Amino acid sequence: MSVPRSRSARRTPPMRDPEARLTESERIEGAGSWDAIEWTKVDPVSRSVPQGLRPFLLEAEQVIVEGYGVVLVNIDEAGTLFVTNFRLLFLSDQSRNIIGLGTIPLATIEKFGKMIMKVPSGPKQPEKTPSQRLLQVIGKDMRIIVFGFRPRTKQRRAVFDALIRCTRLARFWDLYAFSSGPSRFSNTNPKLRLVDEYLRLLRLRSHHATLGTIEDGSFTFSNEWWRISKVNSSYTMCSTYPFALLFPNSISDEEIQQACSFRARCRLPVISWCDPGTGAVLARSSQPLVGLMMNMRSNADEKLVAALCTQLAGTKDRRKLYIADARPRKNALANGAMGGGSESSSNYFQSEIVFFGIDNIHAMRESLARLRDYVDTHGSNSSDGMSSFLRHGGWTWGGGNLSSMSASVSTLGDSGWLIHVQSVLAGSAWIAARVALESASVLVHCSDGWDRTTQLVSLASLLLDPYYRTIKGFQALVEKDWLAFGHPFSDRLGIPSVSGTGSVPLELSRQASTGSIPSSPMRQSSGSFASQSQSSSHGQNSYSPIFLQWIDCVSQLLRIYPFAFEFSSIFLVDLLDCMLSGRFGNFFCNSDKERQEAGIYDSCACLWIYLADLRASEEMSHGHLNHFFDPSKLKGPLLPPAASLAPTLWPQFHLRWACPSEAQAGEFEVHCRNMSKKISELQKAKELAEAKAEQATAAMESLAAELRNEKLNSSLSRDWAWKARKETTAIRRAVQSLGCKVHFSEDGDCIVGIESSHMDTPQQTAFSPSETQTGDFLQHDKKPNLSASVSHVSDTTPMNPVTRVCESLCPLRTGDGGCRWPDAVCAQFGSQFVGFKANFDAFDRLSIYDSYFQSE
Repeated sequence: MSVPRSRSARRTPPMRDPEARLTESERIEGAGSWDAIEWTKVDPVSRSVPQGLRPFLLEAEQVIVEGYGVVLVNIDEAGTLFVTNFRLLFLSDQSRNIIGLGTIPLATIEKFGKMIMKVPSGPKQPEKTPSQRLLQVIGKDMRIIVFGFRPRTKQRRAVFDALIRCTRLARFWDLYAFSSGPSRFSNTNPKLRLVDEYLRLLRLRSHHATLGTIEDGSFTFSNEWWRISKVNSSYTMCSTYPFALLFPNSISDEEIQQACSFRARCRLPVISWCDPGTGAVLARSSQPLVGLMMNMRSNADEKLVAALCTQLAGTKDRRKLYIADARPRKNALANGAMGGGSESSSNYFQSEIVFFGIDNIHAMRESLARLRDYVDTHGSNSSDGMSSFLRHGGWTWGGGNLSSMSASVSTLGDSGWLIHVQSVLAGSAWIAARVALESASVLVHCSDGWDRTTQLVSLASLLLDPYYRTIKGFQALVEKDWLAFGHPFSDRLGIPSVSGTGSVPLELSRQASTGSIPSSPMRQSSGSFASQSQSSSHGQNSYSPIFLQWIDCVSQLLRIYPFAFEFSSIFLVDLLDCMLSGRFGNFFCNSDKERQEAGIYDSCACLWIYLADLRASEEMSHGHLNHFFDPSKLKGPLLPPAASLAPTLWPQFHLRWACPSEAQAGEFEVHCRNMSKKISELQKAKELAEAKAEQATAAMESLAAELRNEKLNSSLSRDWAWKARKETTAIRRAVQSLGCKVHFSEDGDCIVGIESSHMDTPQQTAFSPSETQTGDFLQHDKKPNLSASVSHVSDTTPMNPVTRVCESLCPLRTGDGGCRWPDAVCAQFGSQFVGFKANFDAFDRLSIYDSYFQSE
């Protein structure tokens, strides 16, 4: 059957493009489906990795083990399963594509185990039907995968042993992120970004942190209320707090040192967010060490907490202080037996204690496991290969009757996940309302102050500050409240961490990745499953999806306020995938101090740079951007009422593996993104057309200018021609007045015939009017080139040729031999003929009263 590959599966960051294909010569033999496999076939598998697999592999990714003829039971797809030093990679035999459901990073695997499923014999089948050898893989990203292997082969054992070796690493530096290196996604110093965020909160935008200010400790800026302290610059006061902390101006570093010993793990009250406009602050800490009798006190701690309550603007009254304990009251009292507990309002000035009743990390882990099992059971790609429509022999949803439908709905409620999400949302909204509406200060803590405290403080900051609802601000929020303030990501994600101190690579205690995989009670009838691997899952029992739950809360707010967030739900999914994959080092270790000592930022790639590179590839049309975002609509804090905080399943994350089609069907933003992309393409086409139109307009204007010039030149030419005709007419009349016949040919030549009884020898005289200089009427280079031929007959009487011509032709010749022709010479000798050259200047100066030039 074909595999419906979801968008999320295609966009899994650690995965190559699933559309890449192998060549025909590199096809791997395999069965087309589960039923087509010959279970009794015992062919040894010893093949090399095809060359066509290399385009699928990431940098420094190496294949360790491969299994052929493996079936992905969820979708009944046969293919080849590869175990690399980074992930499990499943390649379909039919489509030659990577199947996203069967491809999972090793760090994303929560646990795995071998199972056997006995298939009942049919009426025409032998009684001893071979059992199906299965490998179940449970991921931290809501998927349960089951692979089927051929019986009587060692493929499942080889894959299982490879998973144990690759997930139980001997050294922290054997993680894939160190093998691949920073590559082109190198990280910058997070200390600079933390100090810059503090400066933004203090509204000291004229200052900027530099490496020099960090190294010499000159980053201790302040405003009228608060200051940046370097009391923890070497992490000696509190190893899980950042190097720079925000405190009230009235508290000295000596008092801070005294107050830290009264809080669990020295996590004393510090400012996480502040409002310079009102003076209200949002602070965080761990539980106070009040003891079993709740009677232990600390003057330094009480003074520090009281300093959080500055005077209200315009009054002499001090603002109210709320101490929000995220735990249930009974849990807080129980912690008193171990030295912890909660504050007493009588010991802290003008304070009120509030308990939010949020459960601990163990309850969250079990709740997500139940939700994952519910989604897998009722999804279309269930791990047992059976759709929810076919389970229990019914064709209707939930098993065919109303009671089973009610049971499935109650199972979702019994998971408790949505209740936990609602508790975190309600607590954060309550905190934001106290700060925004009452200008009160709120101190939040739980037991250690790094799980539920981080959830509440960061989500309340997201509601209060619009900057955190942008992509850049969201990164600053995660780096400040989650990374810098020591959320134990290594413990909560179940990945290796550095044990001890120092720069020498040390052995680590890897939480067991294999475990007992009990079958779901809702799927007992699907077959008989028996787990073969018995080992403790997460021996230290510290794995918990705390950060995942917080991202789920952010997605709920994004659903309620679609115009308030610059990023989309796809951005949140990709962020979770990158964090769980172990490909990037941002979320390694349990504190900022450990990351600094391990050199994470210099040795591993940066998640934020990778996501920014993805967005840069498509610019404004990328899926990370929310096309409904309008910062002008919601500039202030978001204060959702309690009725709006009813959470729902997050389809893009919870349903993407079990129900890929349904996860995308209601994804309205995908359609809007496609429309926006088309609009962007049309806009580019419009701009291109407008540019071409401008070029055409410019060309038309240029042609019009040339046409105007041609018209002007044509007009001038007509004027010159008219002047030439007028001049020619004048010459013709002048010559005709001398008794000569003038004939102008088509080529412009002029033939002048002279008739005389005394001339018997014709000679040709040529003259060109253009060789003379003109007066005011004609220009020299503008006159037509006219030539005249003069024929005359020589007299028998020898005399000067010039004299003969003048006497016979020129009436201005006087009787005494004088000449009345202006400017002297009127004719001259040629080499073999008498040349007659018209003096046009002389013609021009003739008087208009002369009888030879009569008006037309």
